Order: sequence, then structure tokens, then C-alpha cells
Amino acid sequence: MQTVREIASAIVAREGGFVNDPDDPGGATKFGVTIHTMRRLGLDLTGDGAVSVADVRRLSRAQAVDIFVRHYFNAPRIAELPTPLQPSVFDMYVNAGSNAVKILQSLLREMGQEIGVDGVIGPQTIRAAHAAWRAAPDHLVDAYGIARRNYYFRLADRRPASRKYARSRAGGKGGWIRRAEKFIAPRYHMSDADFERRVAQWG
Repeated sequence: MQTVREIASAIVAREGGFVNDPDDPGGATKFGVTIHTMRRLGLDLTGDGAVSVADVRRLSRAQAVDIFVRHYFNAPRIAELPTPLQPSVFDMYVNAGSNAVKILQSLLREMGQEIGVDGVIGPQTIRAAHAAWRAAPDHLVDAYGIARRNYYFRLADRRPASRKYARSRAGGKGGWIRRAEKFIAPRYHMSDADFERRVAQWG
């Protein structure tokens, strides 16, 4: 089993280096840490009294790992979810914030757990996740990964500017879909044909 820091290091590797894509609501980002996160945490790495794109550029891999472990794993209480589920929820929390928890809560409701969908991991969500794990230990992780994939598709359906993250320039699976499928058993990966049918409406 990977340690939390190993999982965080893998997330940093997936996120890549500095980017400032105008189509990305997160703005300037490095190793998956956005300028908005750095401003919220007051990470003025240049010491000029303001958190700017220059500070994002200065962020190190080690600092990104520390931020993820502290603010995206420990703070939202991901450690209290069933252990096999933690890597996928952690990865999604880095990518989508509290929506990662809302996806889980919605899935748990579909599995018969009576909980709210508020994006917060509290005692109710923790109990429900463990109950769902006991009921379906061979399926919960895959089900969450599939729910992640569906979330990305719906997001791209609604926001054409985001479709480049779900579909590659060559027309195959984009980064979002490949990212979700890293946490899904191969037998549940979409075939190329199924993927093409799913995104055909995008033109």
C-alpha cells in the first residue's frame, strides 16, 4: 500500500509543471497547485507582499506535495474513508476540490446510504462509506472511478472550452478520462469505440 506522500508525489507527477491555460478556471498552476490555492494559503514565495504568477513559477515539487497532504488529504478527512478508496478520492480532491466528496456522497446515496450531498466528509459520510465498503468491497473503488469519469463527461458536455481536457487532439481519450481510468479496473475502461460514441455529440 502506498503512503500518503507517495500518492501525493504521483499526483504531482500527473499534474505536470507550470501552465497558465486561459480555458482553465484554476488560472496559473504548477504541479496541480493553482494560484487561487496559493493566495488562500498566503504563499508569497517571492517575498514581494503579493501572491502572483511569479510565486506559482517558484513552487517546488516538495512544496506541492506538502500542500496536497496537508490541505487536500488531512484537512478534508480523506484518511477516515476506507483505505482502498483514499487514493482516488485524494486525486479527485486535488483536481476538483469538494466536488470529489460530492461525487462520493451521490454514489453512496445511489447505494442506499441516507446522507446529504454537501462536499464535506463528516461522521455521516465516513459511516456511510465504510458501510458501502463492507457491502461491496469488490465494487466501490471502481464505482467511484466510473462516477468520476461521468463527472468529467458531464462537465465537458456543459462547457465546450473544457472538452480539450476530456478528448485529445487526435480524438481519443483526453487527460481527464485517462486520469479517472487510472483508478478503475481495466475491465471497466471505455473502449475506443464507446468513447467515440460518447463524445460524438461534441462535434
